[in-house]
Amino acid sequence: MLTTDILIVGGGIIGLSIAREFHTRHKDLRITVLEKERSLACHASGRNSGVLHAGFYYTPDSLKARFTAEGNRLLTEYCIKHHLSINRCGKVVVARDENETRGLCELERRGIANGIDLEIVDEKRLAELEPSAKTFDKALYSPTTAVVNPKEVVEHIASVLQEKIQILLDEGFVKMADTFTVSTTKQKIRFKHLINTAGLYADNIAHQFGVGLKYTLIPFKGTYLEYKDSDFIHKHIYPVPNLKNPFLGVHFTKAVDGKVKIGPTAIPAFWRENYKGISHLRIQEFFGIILNEVKLFFSNAGNFRDLALEEMRKYSRKYFIQQAAYLVKKLDREQFGNHLTTGIRAQLLDRKTMELVMDFVVEQGENSTHVLNAVSPAFTSAFSFSKFVVDEVEKRMEI
Repeated sequence: MLTTDILIVGGGIIGLSIAREFHTRHKDLRITVLEKERSLACHASGRNSGVLHAGFYYTPDSLKARFTAEGNRLLTEYCIKHHLSINRCGKVVVARDENETRGLCELERRGIANGIDLEIVDEKRLAELEPSAKTFDKALYSPTTAVVNPKEVVEHIASVLQEKIQILLDEGFVKMADTFTVSTTKQKIRFKHLINTAGLYADNIAHQFGVGLKYTLIPFKGTYLEYKDSDFIHKHIYPVPNLKNPFLGVHFTKAVDGKVKIGPTAIPAFWRENYKGISHLRIQEFFGIILNEVKLFFSNAGNFRDLALEEMRKYSRKYFIQQAAYLVKKLDREQFGNHLTTGIRAQLLDRKTMELVMDFVVEQGENSTHVLNAVSPAFTSAFSFSKFVVDEVEKRMEI
């Protein structure tokens, strides 16, 4: 039986950042990271856009607002220090009509409250910043929004840690054996404190510890389209989002390698790793998720039905491109290429209120900590968020 002080389940950006923070504070602690895949960043940590968000979307009283600005700064500094790929291109948020210009003002208000560097610009200034962008009267400019290669970042963090902690690949969590022991696909591991950062399966693991029982996960599928003209834009171009739901809408992303992609969708998925075809299909999981989605659809709780119908329309390539066309002055439909890597957003659902949870959620067990809702901007916030998690664990452990 392997014995460790801290057992972290899930080797994504959050799990590795927590391991990094623990080792920085307590170099004598035995830390073990459990990752079910044979390599790192196979799921959300490697399939996201890589955008380092500034932090102006989030209400000032939220955990997202608390951690995003600092997380952006820390991860930007990390990439620069270690010579990792980063494009500090900035972002513009554009409006389609007068109503959306009021939305820009709300984003500016939140940004100011969160301490974010922002600028409301007119159409002339927008044309100087990003000539391709189109807006109604005003736009919002975020100079600190950047983009990285997410897989490169995760692998680098792991490479720095690998001689300091234990990272077990191709070894998945199976079940809780007793209060201080878990069974994996290869062995039993005894621990003093377990931290659950399992992403798509975080709720299932938490439930075994009697934690987060009112929550379950609803997966949403995000796909991007390639835009072949890499010189088309120089900054990210985003729409004004509907702040009542957790998604930011179809937008243009300038990737770290200079390529342009358009997306993502936020289409309800039917199982947790529903990336393509019927791969990774689990029948029991399928029926559980479908049941919750049907309940949400017919009750329209949290405007789920409206959201689902709108997102399903994006299966149409024509409609998907039309959504992108609102953001720019001119779009060449011949430049659209193939669909790019699909990601799954592990979105938490509160089964009591039947609403999608907007903020990060962390809940505690007797000797365990469970990160239940680490959705965007969790990648951006990882270093800052990990400090918060370690602070909470230190209150419960004698270290």
